[in-house]
Amino acid sequence: MSTTDLTFSNPPETAPRSTADGGAPSALVGNTPLLRIGDPFASGGLGFWAKLEGCNPGGMKDRPALHMVQRARSRGDLAPGARIVESTSGTLGLGLALAGTVYDHPVTLVTDPGLEPIVHNMLHAYGAEVEVVSVTHPSGGWQQARRDRVHELLAVHPGSWCPDQYSNPDNVAGYKSLALELLEQLDRVDVLVCSVGTGGHSAGVAHVLRQHYPDMRLVGVDAVGSTIFGQPARPRLMRGLGSSIFPANVDYDAFDEVHWLAPGEVVTACRALAAGYHGSGGWSVGAVALAAGWVARNSARDTNVVTIFPDGPQRYFDSIYNDDFCSEHGLLNAAMPTDPVTVSNPADVVIDRWSRCADMTQVKGPRR
Repeated sequence: MSTTDLTFSNPPETAPRSTADGGAPSALVGNTPLLRIGDPFASGGLGFWAKLEGCNPGGMKDRPALHMVQRARSRGDLAPGARIVESTSGTLGLGLALAGTVYDHPVTLVTDPGLEPIVHNMLHAYGAEVEVVSVTHPSGGWQQARRDRVHELLAVHPGSWCPDQYSNPDNVAGYKSLALELLEQLDRVDVLVCSVGTGGHSAGVAHVLRQHYPDMRLVGVDAVGSTIFGQPARPRLMRGLGSSIFPANVDYDAFDEVHWLAPGEVVTACRALAAGYHGSGGWSVGAVALAAGWVARNSARDTNVVTIFPDGPQRYFDSIYNDDFCSEHGLLNAAMPTDPVTVSNPADVVIDRWSRCADMTQVKGPRR
């Protein structure tokens, strides 16, 4: 393929488009570009490809939001005009607000105090109702508190429907269009690096790509303090990756290795991406960039390493890109990390910095 920094494709449709002029809001989703990333993540001509999903209106989760709603309507699970109720830390909420507009459904979103004000305000502007839980669940954190409130709201609104992004297989299937775009844009994919939250995009994209590249390696990227890959649950500053519950959509058997990243490391990476490439984003973006750069540096020169940047930087102006916020949390002036600590068994240590485990038999988590 061309060695230019940005490449575009014309992927299959991800949602209904206007039969008159193709101008429906859903037509804005998909056809996202690739950006080639090298220094300071990988030098000497090495690097990786980043799929810029922040070019979608609300980010990567516009794809599964539209797909889950369309499939629920086709099965009769979601009646015309019925309310959609779901838990979100932000990105899926933006996608569901878009789906509500496209398919004419009212949308109620349950979030927590960590939601950025700009996202809260935009969800209102897009017509969604937003509820904020105020008390965390003793073991399941904010995620479980949000889910509990969703169940209460479903009872209040007869006929309402919850996508249940954590266990809905349509969440996984909703990323088929992303995988097909990668197949169109790249000659091959040798390694795929994905952040892991609900588990949807890592499972969905890897499943499609492995039909074409069965030897492709999948690297998962988690947050310190997340329980997904067997660590104890702890408070997490980073949003968008990690979890305090075990999402059923995480395909544990699909991963070849897993990395954990800490907030200070991710802030440094995000700011380096912004300064060097004008192609940055949130916590997930910085985390996967560090892991993908390491994979590229430690693989054969012709290895095609690909990662997915789930969103853009806009919602993080008051956190990652705000010096006062970063100073308050001790996240400023960290050197760019170069190598993770290798952990043989994550159950033996509480991880608090960039670490990796390549023996997935030692990584505890519910298997399918």
